[in-house]
Amino acid sequence: MTEELVHPSAPEQIRILHIWNTTGSGSTISKFMDKTYKTHSWVITRKKPDHWNHTLFGETSNLGAKLFTLKALLMARNYDIIHVHAFDKIVPYLKLIYPHKKILLHYRGVDIRGIWDTKFKYWSKADKIFVSTEDLLAGAPSGTVHIPRAVDTDFFHPGGTFNPGTAFSIPYMADDLAIKYAEENDLILTFGGGLESPIKYTKFNDVLSQYEYYIDVKRSKGKILEALSKTGLESLACGLKVIKWNGEIVNGLPEKNLPERVVEKLYSIYLEVLS
Repeated sequence: MTEELVHPSAPEQIRILHIWNTTGSGSTISKFMDKTYKTHSWVITRKKPDHWNHTLFGETSNLGAKLFTLKALLMARNYDIIHVHAFDKIVPYLKLIYPHKKILLHYRGVDIRGIWDTKFKYWSKADKIFVSTEDLLAGAPSGTVHIPRAVDTDFFHPGGTFNPGTAFSIPYMADDLAIKYAEENDLILTFGGGLESPIKYTKFNDVLSQYEYYIDVKRSKGKILEALSKTGLESLACGLKVIKWNGEIVNGLPEKNLPERVVEKLYSIYLEVLS
């Protein structure tokens, strides 16, 4: 379990439980939400799938899948809003047990891309559906909201001295394209940080800051993903130039991905669903 931040505990606070923590998104949202709006948030996830130790705010559990699900269902009784990240199978159970609680389902990418119809029995039980990139809106039900990915700017920021003419990329079934873009831009390319060689999340800023470029290319089900990844955005926050899936080079973290902007949008939705 990671160190818990101190939360004010006034009963009028909105209490939010984040279940699962894909790429650390729940942790970033919770941390900045509580800092900005004095809400009371917590994150729970399983340790086994968290290869990169993404959970900087919240707790990781050694429980198996079934016991973790039971724990999440029991913990939910103490919260006003249940914000589920990717773990859509738990949503119908949450709604059955707590019909008056607000259940928000947040899809992150491969968990829903191109398969909306097959997951109707899960997302149809949610009070609100979010997606982290705009391309995921294709096929989504009416009312689905795009919530840009938030980058934890406390951890990801410019620093150190990079090596000119270097690039970093995480292998994700598109190594051929990463190599192509590195060659086109005369860059020395290093692969790392995948499942075979995970990098601890708290050290990732130091790793990225050694490079001038991040090549952000991924392939899923034979198709190139046309969206900036969380790592791509974190690289921008660190001051790297990022080469996108189409070869375009971008600089600077977009304002919409600042954590303060993301939690501002989410907080207004929290108030809306509770009203």
